[in-house]
Amino acid sequence: MARPGWLEVVTGSMFSGKSEELIRRLRRAQIARQKVQIFKPAIDDRFGDAHITSHSEMRIPSDNIKSSRELLALVEGDTEVVGIDEGQFFDADLPAVCNALADQGKRVIVAGLDQDYLGKPFEPMPQLLAIAEYITKTLAICMVCGGPANHTQRLVASSERVLVGAGDSYEARCRHCFDPTLGQ
Repeated sequence: MARPGWLEVVTGSMFSGKSEELIRRLRRAQIARQKVQIFKPAIDDRFGDAHITSHSEMRIPSDNIKSSRELLALVEGDTEVVGIDEGQFFDADLPAVCNALADQGKRVIVAGLDQDYLGKPFEPMPQLLAIAEYITKTLAICMVCGGPANHTQRLVASSERVLVGAGDSYEARCRHCFDPTLGQ
């Protein structure tokens, strides 16, 4: 009988601990001697090419890829756990690829932003949330008032939806302190 696979999604704003939670789950699988493969999008070069790195500097080795189809081609048959960071930077094929991997009996864990800098759903994350068996929503701490932060506030002017950056370009904000017009 084939092993059942499933999809886990870890989502929330920037600085909410998504990558830390992904790394924690992947390390636990490695400790259990499961075969793990880890991927991140090539566009995310903030902390180097060969690792997923959290803002608190937790790190785990990963492979950089350009597309969801490339990810599917690189996952080996005996891999038990697939980790994917920055899911929002992938193309629209990511949900289908994650489904295919889960259908092969793999545990697939995807971390990514659920909203863009305007507070709008950040594809393909909403589609992943709809098909996931397990969802973890992480919250940051609002940099203005200290409340629970669910938004990513852009601090620099740009109308580009994808603007890779960290603490110099973004901060966590609660519903009350978030201003989507600030980064435009």
